[in-house]
Amino acid sequence: MRQQQQETPGGSEEPRSGATTERGEAPRGGALALDIALYTVARFGMLAVLAGVLVLFRVPLLVALAVAVVVAMPLSLVVFSRLRRRVAAGMAERAAERSERKEQLRAQLRGEADEVEPDPPVGEEEPDPEARSD
Repeated sequence: MRQQQQETPGGSEEPRSGATTERGEAPRGGALALDIALYTVARFGMLAVLAGVLVLFRVPLLVALAVAVVVAMPLSLVVFSRLRRRVAAGMAERAAERSERKEQLRAQLRGEADEVEPDPPVGEEEPDPEARSD
């Protein structure tokens, strides 16, 4: 299976989104999704633990949930700060990539961008000029 890659201005090739790298790692977009999922699960877990502790002290469930929400919000910012910073950095990186792609598209639409040869459609290989069918 051939990995789709695009060439960067420096001449190196980078894997496109949705592809895997040579070592089988997911691209940064996959890591961002994982970080967001982990942060969300961690915050809900903290909420459940706090509510559970309050219920053990015979606080009514609805009151325990309300108190746990109020306490878990600021507490999770402190406890999970490292994970929160990773999510924020990943989102900022993704936003910068999107704005760069948008600017490139606008430049192409204005006719100011360098002509870029489009990739062949998936599944179609470029014909080899040296290979002839006899």
